[in-house]
Amino acid sequence: MASALKGKRAALLLLTSVELVVFLDVSIVNVALPAMGAALGLTVVGLAWVGTAYQVTFGGFQLGAGRATDVLGRRRLFRAGLAVFTLGSLFAGLAAEPWMLITARALQGVGAAILVPAELSLLTVMFTEPAAHRRAFGWWSAMGAVGAAGGVVLGGLIVELLSWPWIFLINVPIGLAGLLLSGRLLPPDAAPPAARVRERLDLPGITTGTASLLLLVYVVTVAAEGEVDAYTGLLALAGLALGAAFVVVELHSADPLLPFRFFRNADITGATLASLIVGAAHVPAFVFLALYFQEVQEYSALESGLAVLPVAIVNLVVSRTVVPPLLANWGPRVVLALGMAFLAAGLALMSRLPVGLDFVTDYLPAAIVFAAGLPAVFVGSTVPAVKAVAEHETGVISAVVNTAQRIGAGLGVAVLAALAGARTESVGGPEDTAALNEGYQLTFLGAALLATVGVAIGLWLVRRGRRPHTERAGGAGDRPMKPADA
Repeated sequence: MASALKGKRAALLLLTSVELVVFLDVSIVNVALPAMGAALGLTVVGLAWVGTAYQVTFGGFQLGAGRATDVLGRRRLFRAGLAVFTLGSLFAGLAAEPWMLITARALQGVGAAILVPAELSLLTVMFTEPAAHRRAFGWWSAMGAVGAAGGVVLGGLIVELLSWPWIFLINVPIGLAGLLLSGRLLPPDAAPPAARVRERLDLPGITTGTASLLLLVYVVTVAAEGEVDAYTGLLALAGLALGAAFVVVELHSADPLLPFRFFRNADITGATLASLIVGAAHVPAFVFLALYFQEVQEYSALESGLAVLPVAIVNLVVSRTVVPPLLANWGPRVVLALGMAFLAAGLALMSRLPVGLDFVTDYLPAAIVFAAGLPAVFVGSTVPAVKAVAEHETGVISAVVNTAQRIGAGLGVAVLAALAGARTESVGGPEDTAALNEGYQLTFLGAALLATVGVAIGLWLVRRGRRPHTERAGGAGDRPMKPADA
């Protein structure tokens, strides 16, 4: 690794550590919700909003943040996002009222939305040598998956050993250290041309696009919690109307926020669709695993988190030892197809988890297969897109891919939860453990079918990748789009 990364290991550690913290904060709060509710007097709706506020702003602000990264500078936006995230974490840890905690969580989500496109853009431009690029994205994918799998474990330990505010306050020294080190470890940005900043930012596009995404991500997230009503429907219509306005604005913009020519490139279209599937398949798996262990197996919250720990361990090993050589020998498209196949197989095995669980024989093989696929799908659904555009467009395209994953996660949880509820009601109701188990089995099977769609997307990209790369971007100022490394 030393020769491949050429003295940039400290920068890689900084970027991937921030990735870990951002994705930990998606799941780490779940185990602390009862303690938060007791301390602050949060209602069930208020507790739901502790997670929803983060998800909505995280998904809604990424597109605008991606363009700002490309225009204003990667390091500037990375540091700005880290500062906002750290401030939100401090406010959340010190919150004395429900509204303060929910507002702080929304602020954390804004910081995460700014951070992620800047971080991916920095990884893309800093690690350009093929071996370094493969290792960097291998570690990046590991941190995202470990964050998703390890949040419940870490949250349980912090709540048990300290108290719930520390799940947020622990981010503060990490954020401050990142701000101090980023000035030395990350490449400086050129001064943006002041005369063109407003034009290049595409403020009409940012306004309509961000408003549309905020509303749509909100609707999807609320639907995942089973809270759909007439008001939610009106917000969905408003989001779609703003989305239509965004399309009109972009078609008439000289320098659009989201050039639609991107989607004439198979790597970008395929990576975006794959990212949607990744969110829709893997996020519900973690949600329903936690419910299965607590409601069917009667594990405590901490025991449930520890049950998921093998996923994090296997993911780290695969990310470090398997993903880089696979990328080198076969390329990201094949890695995506293989990762989706492992994901589908692991989820299919989970769909057979019984009421009388033997952890080693019934669960562990499924967890290992599932975990082996996670880093591959993270890399495979990201690298083709960011490699297909020029350096000054990596921020916005990484935002597109990550926003697709957030929307996919909300849709996946909403649809699969509805299926689980309907199945449970039809065979005995939620008071019947066997009926609950059948509902959860159906969610894992549904997630496996979604991952199978991801396999098809990966194979389509492999097939496209074998053709001569003659695609062009289309429209004014065309240039050839770059293929992902084969």
